[in-house]
Amino acid sequence: MSESTAPVSFPAATDAQLTLIEQQLGRKPRGLAGVAAATDAGVPMVLQMQSLVDDQPFPTLFWLCSKDLYQAIAEIETSGWVKKIEAEIEQDEALRAQYLANQLAYVELRWQLMREEDRQRIEALGFTDLFHRYGIGGIRHWDKVRCLHMQYAHHLADNNIIGARMDAEFGLDTLNITI
Repeated sequence: MSESTAPVSFPAATDAQLTLIEQQLGRKPRGLAGVAAATDAGVPMVLQMQSLVDDQPFPTLFWLCSKDLYQAIAEIETSGWVKKIEAEIEQDEALRAQYLANQLAYVELRWQLMREEDRQRIEALGFTDLFHRYGIGGIRHWDKVRCLHMQYAHHLADNNIIGARMDAEFGLDTLNITI
């Protein structure tokens, strides 16, 4: 199983980061819990989200907010790389094991980072099983890759083999992030 490298909590957004996040999203963020990854200059790249927003499960723990990364990953998705990596996951047992371990670690981390009041409300609303079954980006079928943006957000915040592959194959880790 992959080991989580994420801290027990992520720092709250500064006022300057909140301004940038609003520019990145084009709106005020809902359910923001912290900044899970930022550039050395403080530009937010990944947001940690609350698990429950307005009594509804939020689909992902980590939200990619950088416009620069979003655009670069959109181009990778358009190229058909999702189908390629899914085929590799299906055929390569070691890759599959790493990916499934990432899914398990993600679920565990979501519970670990969850506010106690959200945990109690999730139980009261009957969503507990859902939060154990749904992995990275809210995916139910853990052998599929739902969204590269969410995979990469998880990679920047914690530890994810798909994000590491994207860095190796596409150099996302060398991209100049300005917003």
